[in-house]
Amino acid sequence: MAQEARTGARLPAWILVPAGLGLALLVIPLLAMLPRVDWARLPATITSPAALDALWLSVRTATLAVLLCLLLGVPLALAMARARPRAAAILRALVTLPLVLPPLVGGVALLAVVGRTGVLGRWLEATGVSIAFTPWAVVLAQTFVSLPFLVITVEGSLRTVGDRYQVVAATLGARPATVLRRVSLPLIAPSLLAGTVLAFTRALGEFGATALVAGNRPGVTQTVPMAIYTAFNGAGVTRDVALVLSVLLVATALAILVLVPAVRRREAW
Repeated sequence: MAQEARTGARLPAWILVPAGLGLALLVIPLLAMLPRVDWARLPATITSPAALDALWLSVRTATLAVLLCLLLGVPLALAMARARPRAAAILRALVTLPLVLPPLVGGVALLAVVGRTGVLGRWLEATGVSIAFTPWAVVLAQTFVSLPFLVITVEGSLRTVGDRYQVVAATLGARPATVLRRVSLPLIAPSLLAGTVLAFTRALGEFGATALVAGNRPGVTQTVPMAIYTAFNGAGVTRDVALVLSVLLVATALAILVLVPAVRRREAW
């Protein structure tokens, strides 16, 4: 019987052809970058002033963006996980929207808020505060695109663990803040870590929204993706630097994709 079940579950042999082509379409372009990198000059290339400026700005702004994601996203995930089904579905759709929108549309939307003629931007400009085309605009754009990754990861974990432990703690007299700190957050710690890492990686690779709301000023708002883009348009860093930065981003993303499932398996245990 088991042998029959396994035989019935086998796929037709021809499925492997389009499956292999699909995998090749995803993998070959990434591997094709490797021979183009001058590995002998890699240390000098990655430590060039332009590359270091872009790397340092990206890491600094992505870190600030993740902190904002934690500050805003964890409460939002908690509210979604405890909301009624209809309200939770609406909130989930709104949170997911930045994931399916073209990043440039996100940049236009952010400019409509913090641009010099935006909803808030005009008032901020009147007080001498400017956000658009500053490093803070980079942080804002990165937070906008990475926040959904944290919220969705944490909210899914909260729904999985349920609220039975929280109910028991409340029955024993624990205050809501104590239940949150001593029960809820420790239960979802692996998913919280996974969501944080995913958000950081997405923030590190953000390009479209940043291009519109922050611009591309070397040393000020030029992140790694912006430096790569300008290099292949004949400006900014050299193409050798752009290739090295591209491989670095791919390696970082690959490491994260390996780390996150391992963390989630630990939570399941």
